[in-house]
Amino acid sequence: MGSMGPLKIGHLTAKLPVIQGGMGVGISLSSLAGHVAKMGGIGIISTAQIGFREPDFSENPLRANLRAIGDELKKARKIADGGIVGFNIMVATKQYEEYVKEAVRQGADVIISGAGLPIRMPEYVKEAEEENHHTMIAPIVSSEKSAMVICKMWDRKYHIAPDFVVIEGPLAGGHLGFSEDTLHQLGADSADVPKTFHAEEYDAEVVKIVKLVKTYADKYQKEIPVILAGGIYEYQDVVHAFSLGADGVQVATRFVTTVECDAPDAYKMAYIRAKKEDIVITKSPVGMPGRAIRNAFLEQVADGKGLKPNPCYRCLEMCDPAKVPYCITRALVNAAKGDVEHALLFCGSNAYRADRIETVEEVLLSLTEDTE
Repeated sequence: MGSMGPLKIGHLTAKLPVIQGGMGVGISLSSLAGHVAKMGGIGIISTAQIGFREPDFSENPLRANLRAIGDELKKARKIADGGIVGFNIMVATKQYEEYVKEAVRQGADVIISGAGLPIRMPEYVKEAEEENHHTMIAPIVSSEKSAMVICKMWDRKYHIAPDFVVIEGPLAGGHLGFSEDTLHQLGADSADVPKTFHAEEYDAEVVKIVKLVKTYADKYQKEIPVILAGGIYEYQDVVHAFSLGADGVQVATRFVTTVECDAPDAYKMAYIRAKKEDIVITKSPVGMPGRAIRNAFLEQVADGKGLKPNPCYRCLEMCDPAKVPYCITRALVNAAKGDVEHALLFCGSNAYRADRIETVEEVLLSLTEDTE
């Protein structure tokens, strides 16, 4: 279908060099991931509170989530028709080890991990793998420094290098791997990001990461594709990513307003209605900056009227239920259920550009072919 591609990751080959980014809670599940994989990209299911619809979710979220990992992968596989499907698993997740092992046991093709450095992911994957299956693994990094740390650790401790690396830039949605100061220095915290973002400065960082990864590829005599994410919205963005040395792109926001996305219609319409000035940087309950759509909920949080953790869903390692301004699980589950005015609506910097509902096929075509 596309004029770009393929993307080779170890024994896997995707027809198109596009990975669909993981979006939780409940935004990238089996439908979106399955259809992206069917069309030649790599479909990614987010494990963030993936079992939120399970009847026992409130009383035992871990059990519900682990069960849902297998269920969602099976459903995605039926849609994907042999395409590549995997998971995004946040390092910050409580019992991260259990999520990784369950994803591997269920036969995930790939696992991508960010929101922290996945230092021990190779160990967990190896413990859960069977002889006839190998899950490809990738860390998400945002700087040469973080890439250096993870590559050095995996090299020294496990004598391996990543199968691929995802670079997530400051224009991404959801939790960001940058301090508020760094976002400000890069001009990525403005409501008018296209005019303020210091693209050349971050491009230079991307080139450094690509160069670093190449040294480990040479050492282990393997190809390690580098995938660029954050603000990728159209064909020219993909071309630019390749010019920096990337082998593929990861795209999330653009897929939200597709027919096949697992998000409810109200969530998709929130993107379509959003204006440029509605895309803001907010602080999550655990102190990390994140990008979201300004709505009534964020205004209530600013006034100290957030949703308290009751019950606590034990989702993130760094969360102290007694101190957080609101429960991020409740806020994201509300979004996944369509209660958008009482929800945290994570999004990328280009969310305001969505003006209609598309299909996954249309999005992949617009990303990989010059249609102008």
